[in-house]
Amino acid sequence: MMGVFLEGLWDAVLDTVALVPFLFATYLVMEAIEHAGLGASERLIRRAGVAGPVVGAVLGIVPQCGFSAMAATLYSVRVVTVGTLLAVMLSTSDEMLPVFVAQGAPVSLIAEIFLVKVVVAMAAGFLVDLAMRVWRGAPEAPAIRDFCEREGCHCAECEDEACEERCDACEGASHTHGPAAPHAHAHEHAHAHGSALRVIVTSALFHTVKVTIFIFLVTWGIDLVLEAVGHDVIAAFFAQNPISAIFVAALVGLIPNCGGSVIISELFLEGTLASSALIAGLLSGTGVALLVLFRANRHAGQNLAITATLFGVGVLVGLIVLCSGFAFA
Repeated sequence: MMGVFLEGLWDAVLDTVALVPFLFATYLVMEAIEHAGLGASERLIRRAGVAGPVVGAVLGIVPQCGFSAMAATLYSVRVVTVGTLLAVMLSTSDEMLPVFVAQGAPVSLIAEIFLVKVVVAMAAGFLVDLAMRVWRGAPEAPAIRDFCEREGCHCAECEDEACEERCDACEGASHTHGPAAPHAHAHEHAHAHGSALRVIVTSALFHTVKVTIFIFLVTWGIDLVLEAVGHDVIAAFFAQNPISAIFVAALVGLIPNCGGSVIISELFLEGTLASSALIAGLLSGTGVALLVLFRANRHAGQNLAITATLFGVGVLVGLIVLCSGFAFA
């Protein structure tokens, strides 16, 4: 037993170390893009209007939880619609791209997954917004001032334009990443005291270390489970119970951190999960966005409905993929 334990540990170390350079390079590029474009992306989402689901779905494919967390905050003050929020969340892939790139997955495979996610995100966003307009009529008015007052911006104490700008800054910058994204504080500190390059490199290192540790633990855990149960047994279970696999993957995707997307991606790449389960899990996964939503939006019923919708869309699309016989390749 100890031999299996140590062998799995060593294999996990070797597998994980080999991924580190690829993960760091990927995060370096991603952070540079996010650093240059996050503010512009936020303004684009806020001004998109009825086209919000299209803009949200496209921006959501950027492999960072920052956009989905930003969308959750903007929705909490009703700057964007629930359809736009869902579009961003459904297209978000969190850590899928770094894992796929590090494992040498074909570009065509990654492109297929992104395309399906974007199309589903746009369609779901438009349908939800249409349903909300039919049910409730005009969308709710923005409530940035109320949000900022709750968060300590004290906007209610003044009425001038400068105060409104401080509200916008508070709502758009201070809470973009939310309480569940500790690297936001590192971003703010580095912006104030260091160069842009330091911001990018530091954040890329942070992401790389965090995800490397998680990948190591997941890989080690998977190795131990496979050794204990047997790869063939697990693969046979998912093969014989493809519908159950879809529901399980969609639930794992709801884990509010990078863990869900890492687990789902790893299992798919090693051939344990089918395409139907993969897409179900990746559609329901939002990174830390759900944590941000539950903190920033005080309407618990709305938050639960959004969570249920994410799960439902993931399961529905997974079942459609399963019934159609489609497979990512």
